[in-house]
Amino acid sequence: MDRIGVIGLGRMGSAMACRFRAQGRHITGWTRSGRRVEGIASAPDLAALVAASDVLILSLYDDAAVSQMLDALLELDLTSKLIVETSTVAPACLTERIEAITAKGAGAVDAPISGGPDLVMAGQCGIFVGGADADAARALVALAPLSERVSHLGPLGAGMVMKVINNSMLQTYFATLGEMMPLAKRAGLPLEAAIRIICNGPAGVPMVTARIPKILGEDTQVGFTVAGILKDNEVFQRIARDFGVATPTLAVAEAAQNAAIATGLGDQDPAALVAAAYARA
Repeated sequence: MDRIGVIGLGRMGSAMACRFRAQGRHITGWTRSGRRVEGIASAPDLAALVAASDVLILSLYDDAAVSQMLDALLELDLTSKLIVETSTVAPACLTERIEAITAKGAGAVDAPISGGPDLVMAGQCGIFVGGADADAARALVALAPLSERVSHLGPLGAGMVMKVINNSMLQTYFATLGEMMPLAKRAGLPLEAAIRIICNGPAGVPMVTARIPKILGEDTQVGFTVAGILKDNEVFQRIARDFGVATPTLAVAEAAQNAAIATGLGDQDPAALVAAAYARA
């Protein structure tokens, strides 16, 4: 059984580490900031983490952080290691380094995750894997404790493209709700009634249904932040442009997210976008 090392212990990295531990896997964590997660063994430095792990899972914030970490890993002995890049970043971060990684005797896959820390902890997230067949087969076994919804979709980079497609649907769904909720209020429709009718019918999606308590202000926990989905949106648009695809609906969602952040909602759950749209009508 592969030993797992998680690099980056923010919301998602911590959730993955805790889920692996709960599933009985050998897990070690490390982060540049020195952050620790209760119950998770912590390596003193990156070299120690690599030595203690067979599979290295990256969960970092942006392209710069991932690129820097991959370059740092390439300075170490990576013989027989598998790098699993789960961050929401441009595929080029990994594809531009795959030859150097394989030259070090290692393999790599991109495996972005659809779903926030709550779904990771519940084992219900989606994981989209891109990479060579042998690397992907190993990744599917290593990632199995996180979810039954782990899919190999094609060559390196294919996982991130699938996340762009999947999560862009959710981005634009929230943007449309933001356009429709003012109409509901001006017509005298209660917010709760409108949301429940949408969620209980063919137009409903599980992510919004699960957030009804948050939309209604009954649950103030934050699964993911508005600032986080804006950051992801910007990555999604950049990747689509690289493939020559226009995404005007993502631009609409971006405008709504920027407007929400300007009013102080950046650290709130995306559910706040729906409630705020209804309130301002």
